[in-house]
Amino acid sequence: MIEKIFNYSLIDEKAVERIIMDENINYIHMVFNKNEGLPEHFSNSNVYMTVLRGTLSLQLGEQEIHEYEKGHILQIPYNIKMNVKNLHDEVLELIVVKAPAPSHFNFK
Repeated sequence: MIEKIFNYSLIDEKAVERIIMDENINYIHMVFNKNEGLPEHFSNSNVYMTVLRGTLSLQLGEQEIHEYEKGHILQIPYNIKMNVKNLHDEVLELIVVKAPAPSHFNFK
């Protein structure tokens, strides 16, 4: 078998699953219920977020919270302050891709 297979959970409970963490990318599956999310942090690579279901409430830098529904794909540059939350009743599910992988990002 040439391909490598990865799985992610099909759940409604809070989860941050690091599916692929290699020298090329970080591929992370996240599930958040209402009022859950990530601690405020700075992006440590180029970040691509795909909203699979629910509504993402995202504050970047000093801007106000913007909301993105399922079907949106966001690109967030390196070193941006991020506040990722679910402020809605419906479960929020995301795929987050960091490329290049943070440990291999060429910071200049």
